[in-house]
Amino acid sequence: MNIEQKTETEQIIISYENSNSKIKKLEKDFSYVRFHGDYGFEDFISRGGAYSDKEVVEFLAERFTGLSNLKSLTGDSFGCSTISATTSSGEKLFGRNFDWQECDALVVLSYPETGYSSVSTVNMDFITQNIKGGILGMAFSFDSVKTIAALYAPLDGMNEAGLAVAVNMIQDSAATKQKTGKPGLTTTTAVRLLLNKAATVEEALNLLASYDFNSSMGMVVHFAITDKSGRSVAVEYIDQKMNIIETPILTNFYLTPGKKYGIGTTQSKERYEILKNALETNQYIEEDKLKTILDSVSKDNFEEFTSTEWSIVFNLSKQKVIYFHRENYKKAYVFRL
Repeated sequence: MNIEQKTETEQIIISYENSNSKIKKLEKDFSYVRFHGDYGFEDFISRGGAYSDKEVVEFLAERFTGLSNLKSLTGDSFGCSTISATTSSGEKLFGRNFDWQECDALVVLSYPETGYSSVSTVNMDFITQNIKGGILGMAFSFDSVKTIAALYAPLDGMNEAGLAVAVNMIQDSAATKQKTGKPGLTTTTAVRLLLNKAATVEEALNLLASYDFNSSMGMVVHFAITDKSGRSVAVEYIDQKMNIIETPILTNFYLTPGKKYGIGTTQSKERYEILKNALETNQYIEEDKLKTILDSVSKDNFEEFTSTEWSIVFNLSKQKVIYFHRENYKKAYVFRL
């Protein structure tokens, strides 16, 4: 498949400001927020984390007024693609598509008291899908409440150390529920832990290995993790054991050799081959070229999901993040840490 370069992209630079927990709209269903300070994650980890979204919500409800009766932090199945690449000047890039239905996306810039600052993305529909008014509905009219919940629900992101991580779904029924006596992590709190604590892939893997992972909502997921050295891996859980695969590409099927290899959607394998071909035919990939590659595996080319809700080009070497919303690759929103 030939991937034609697309240019003439309008860039909207999101400048730094000191506002806290004020959600700012960029366009319909796409906003961002900054949070400076303590949002309780160190306390969450010191208490042993959580083995389910229910336990995460119970922690939030105890610590933050307005978050009681929240049901979950994740939703149903979604499709994704990730790819790691290098520019001609040696900069390390990471590309990510999030495929789902139309949703309310929130970019969260986190500046914690302890840990690395980061940019992450949250599907707010996953959090608010069961809110139907009442006290919880009233609480979620406040940006501060939405922001705290969002900080515990990232689906992808990059930190100031140059580590990036993304969650991808696999259509399988063997959800991970580790119970070995270690502290617990759910899907999104695992992402938050890595963004806050890991500077390298090796550090990220050591962190994950020191926790019992329990995938949210019974979904099967795997993680794409990369850093500014260029190392890129997938982490998959099979028979309750963590597996590590060195790979620059991840979509929605298992890559671990053995009985599970290849289980996933046919369409995700097509996307994988397109991304593989892009790496094989391009010695170097610049930011704009990576945008075009992400476009080539976006929903517009397939029929599995309603929309590619966001595409991201992470520049791990420059702490720069470029967002494209709903396959509009002519308008870029640029954030820097």
